[in-house]
Amino acid sequence: MNTKVNLAGIEMKNPVTVASGTFGYGREFSNFFDLSKLGGIITKGTSLKPRPGNKPSRVCETASGMLNSIGLQNPGVEQFAQNDLPFLKNYDTAIIVNAIGSSIDEYVELCKVLNTLDIDGVELNLSCPNVKEGCMAFGNTYEGIKKVTSEVRKVLDKPLIVKLTPNVTDIASMAKAVEDGGADGVSLINTLLAMKIDIEKRRPVLANNTGGLSGPAIKPVAVRMVYQVAQAVNIPILGLGGIVNGEDAIEFMLAGATAISIGAGNFMDPYTSVNTVAGIEDYMKRHNIEDINTIVGTVQMN
Repeated sequence: MNTKVNLAGIEMKNPVTVASGTFGYGREFSNFFDLSKLGGIITKGTSLKPRPGNKPSRVCETASGMLNSIGLQNPGVEQFAQNDLPFLKNYDTAIIVNAIGSSIDEYVELCKVLNTLDIDGVELNLSCPNVKEGCMAFGNTYEGIKKVTSEVRKVLDKPLIVKLTPNVTDIASMAKAVEDGGADGVSLINTLLAMKIDIEKRRPVLANNTGGLSGPAIKPVAVRMVYQVAQAVNIPILGLGGIVNGEDAIEFMLAGATAISIGAGNFMDPYTSVNTVAGIEDYMKRHNIEDINTIVGTVQMN
């Protein structure tokens, strides 16, 4: 069986990656299994300079999911290059850096640095605040997405995947902006904006009041959005949102995803990602599928 896929120019031994912010830089999970078993690792969101993140409480459980408001805390690209990248290079897996910024200039400067590193690709996270435009998110308009994507494309020679927020009215047009901006692929979905209230204190559980909802609760929304985007663009899709096993992964691929990411599932069980690889292989055996690529986007609509 062939489980190899090509995601936006990134060759991977299988379609399973781990989502940004749920796997750190891989060290903790390397104590559980060989990271080389994964198709790729998408790093924790990395910025030009270190970010302290939001004040606690920053994480809480919800029904079939979790809320987080970490605030993109990370040590910055210099520390990543010196400490984390050499560790990841010990493993035979694709390394994709999730890039975050607060302005177009910051994204561009960061990607200039990333372009010099021995990595396989960049996942541009466009759900970050845009300070220069009144803290509005880049990922909410066609024009904003296309602008930052095209500016980064000018300085980045490596494969470029753009990660979209689902908190928009028309996800297909947002994905079209990614394609029109010159990206090689699109990643979706990021977390859904949500809130949990402590009824005894009558206050939000998270210090930031709201956070991003992830986990199995959001999977049906994510599958729908992946399907819609697959009808609108010709670039490959990295699908994520509530995937915790091989059956979930296959569902996303049938909807149109070339590869998938495991996110909140990593917190539930550190073996979720490798078990998903095994689950995909089991599905292929049961259905006599010789090449995993042949199922991408083959859902038969009613």
